[in-house]
Amino acid sequence: MEDTKEVTTVQAATTLISTIIGVGVLPLPLFAVRAGETGAPFVTLLGIGIAAFGLFVVTKLGTRHSNKTIITYSEDIIGKWLGRFFSLFVILFFTILTALAAREFGAVVISAVLLETPLEITVLVMLLLAAISARNTMNTFAYIHNFYIPIILAPVLIIVALSLKNANFLYVRPFIASGFHDSFFGAITIAALFQGSFIMTLIIPSMKNPKSAMKASWWAIFISGGLYLLLVLATVAIFGAEEIKKLYWPTLELARTTSLPGNILQRLDVIFISVWVIAVFTTIFASYFFTIHSVKQLFRLQDHKMLAYFLLPFIFILAMLPQNIVQLYDVIQIAGRAGLIITILFPMFLFMIDVLKSKRRKKSES
Repeated sequence: MEDTKEVTTVQAATTLISTIIGVGVLPLPLFAVRAGETGAPFVTLLGIGIAAFGLFVVTKLGTRHSNKTIITYSEDIIGKWLGRFFSLFVILFFTILTALAAREFGAVVISAVLLETPLEITVLVMLLLAAISARNTMNTFAYIHNFYIPIILAPVLIIVALSLKNANFLYVRPFIASGFHDSFFGAITIAALFQGSFIMTLIIPSMKNPKSAMKASWWAIFISGGLYLLLVLATVAIFGAEEIKKLYWPTLELARTTSLPGNILQRLDVIFISVWVIAVFTTIFASYFFTIHSVKQLFRLQDHKMLAYFLLPFIFILAMLPQNIVQLYDVIQIAGRAGLIITILFPMFLFMIDVLKSKRRKKSES
């Protein structure tokens, strides 16, 4: 890697948190309620557990090859050509993930804020910001995420805390209200919202102390997962499961119904949207950064900067393919669930092969 090892454990954790918390915050309660009805918090908890397991495997694998990313060490584990074949799928998936996040951002902005602005403009502006920012080094990348994390977390936690005064916790009873099949697939959908944590494979080689990567991962899951769980709990406790099914972005409605004590500010949705835009930027920035760095490493290029603008038209075209918001969320759920094969099952496969190879090596040496 061209970067020196300057990323600290705190920076690694904040990068993961700001990457995970992104565009999926708005429809999160809707996904959970569709799967679990009043048991939406339980479904969310299951999803967090699946995501935590996936991040554990990715981090454990990364610390075993602390000087390489998954694009390069996968070739060492399963062979050059097979490793490159699977790496192409990883790159393709994160290209699609970047495009879908940008399109979802555009759909929310033109529906809630800039009603007269063309969709293409909002999507293109966000992708252009991500492309310009992605030309930086890993150290700058980590600093940017570290800078924005208080701006993202503090307002959301304040909104959740203030909203709970209007909560009716009868709306979340029974706690487990759905069958195993619906709960499981709902949990998979929730786990897909954490797929940005896969960027840990790119962060570890730049860390000052790669052995502390696991600590950073656990803190990231605890904070981002805890925030997601609180959002779902607060939203369901205020609106109820049946009402949430009628809303595309329940979290935005939660912000609209929340006010500061003394009516200093009667609607917090303006502040929430501002924070959400920053959270979306950090998420798209991270997936864009991961994509161009992975392409650079796959094709053994010297620099990633030229790829930032080269990939922009392709990602923009992918972002504009869904015809409407209904089709967009169908694609997001399908892509998210399928992506778990890449972000969880593929690292599990690599980890098992790597452990077997190391045991065989030790036996041959003895």
